[in-house]
Amino acid sequence: MLDSRPLLLDTDFPLIFRGQLSVLQVNLGYKCNLSCVHCHVNAGPSRTEMMDLATIEQVLDFARHQGIATLDLTGGAPEMNPHFRYMVTAARALGIEVIDRCNLTILQEPGFEDMAGFLAQNQVVVTASLPCYEEENVEKQRGKGVYDHSIDALLKLNALGYGVDPALQLNLVYNPLEPVLPPPQDALEKEYKHELLNRYDIHFNQLYTITNMPISRYGAILMSQGQLTPYMDLLKANFSSENLPTLMCRSILSVDWQGFVYDCDFNQMLEMPLALIASDRRPPHLSDLLELDFAGREIMIGDHCFACAAGNGSSCGGALND
Repeated sequence: MLDSRPLLLDTDFPLIFRGQLSVLQVNLGYKCNLSCVHCHVNAGPSRTEMMDLATIEQVLDFARHQGIATLDLTGGAPEMNPHFRYMVTAARALGIEVIDRCNLTILQEPGFEDMAGFLAQNQVVVTASLPCYEEENVEKQRGKGVYDHSIDALLKLNALGYGVDPALQLNLVYNPLEPVLPPPQDALEKEYKHELLNRYDIHFNQLYTITNMPISRYGAILMSQGQLTPYMDLLKANFSSENLPTLMCRSILSVDWQGFVYDCDFNQMLEMPLALIASDRRPPHLSDLLELDFAGREIMIGDHCFACAAGNGSSCGGALND
């Protein structure tokens, strides 16, 4: 596979520094029931990397020590980790909000039929990928049959109260099919709500628009099509310094399936370790950082950071300024 990484590490992106740490984003493994073309993790059914129970205990210990408010669980399909339910219940017992980055189709897979009920029982925030309300666009990006399974999963979540009960938050994620910036989030959210309500009587809380990262599988596709340079030019031409104070890396840490720590999920995929000690290029481990104060520390940057700072901004929680 073509690798965009060497082209992204030399950058003129401005220096940025951490604020108060509040969110721990944890990659529970790269195994997934889908192989989406936009996936920056290269996740898929054949991946075997999976966080073990000992590392999950270290994550929970770190969250306690650091006073983490939100545990953001991602993958792959995080639900496929055999310790997913234990981690959720343990985190909720600590009073920590839990977000499940759900691809929706996993809720329809054999062996996961009761997962939606488990999420509702524990008041887990479901942030679900639905890159379009049109079947054709969804299946171009995520594969044949994914749209119908996604709609069925949303109906199942609605039946449990998600998107209706204020205690059960259901958010959807949009990312473009083509190498372009997302449209304005508020306007697209209204469009999604209108279409999904009229077509299927589906309700949800918020839509998050996310700019595609030119790394891993998506970066390789851009390179193979000769679109990486034009896409980077687009991101840089639309850079907005107004987005810098609210970049998600200022309040989030990313943890890989082995417990190593990075400034964000994208840096994790690029193997860019925390800038803790200038001479140490090995990614630090959670177990080494229990007492560390992260505020004010420099964040590792590359050209991919322009994706988060372009246009209205982009984060795992959607647009930064819209």
